[in-house]
Amino acid sequence: MKRVFPAALITLATASPAFAGSGNTSTATGTATATIVAPIVLNHPASASLNFGRFTRGTGGTVTVTATGTGSVGSDVTFVPGSTTAADNFTVAGDANRSYSIGTTGGTVSSAGTNLAFTTTPSAVTGTLSGTGTGSFTVGGTLTVTGTAPTGAYTGTYSATVAYN
Repeated sequence: MKRVFPAALITLATASPAFAGSGNTSTATGTATATIVAPIVLNHPASASLNFGRFTRGTGGTVTVTATGTGSVGSDVTFVPGSTTAADNFTVAGDANRSYSIGTTGGTVSSAGTNLAFTTTPSAVTGTLSGTGTGSFTVGGTLTVTGTAPTGAYTGTYSATVAYN
């Protein structure tokens, strides 16, 4: 028995836990970034509007105002002397040098319960903010005038939307 005991001690004395050798694991540090940009803001000056001008309706037709403000009539609609037309305008503010999309809806102008439909056309469908984070665009449109529309002043609204690309 004396021989077994020393052999058992030698085995216990030389046994050690197994550790991973170098090269079996590796750790590195990653990086994270975040950028907060200025929100995009669309402004409409109170003095601005899409102005279809003053006209006679005849049997009906259209009034078109380009995004540069030039007006024209179609069918039996005629501008009255001294009539002026104007494109609407908007300003955009946000993150410098960012591109954005522009969208506009149509609408109606109303007077005494009569609605006349119009479509809109922005001067561009995309834009890029300047190095100081500003931009602008204009909006023209086409108004459909019925031959039965009563005389009077018509007003209405439409929507313009901008979004970062």
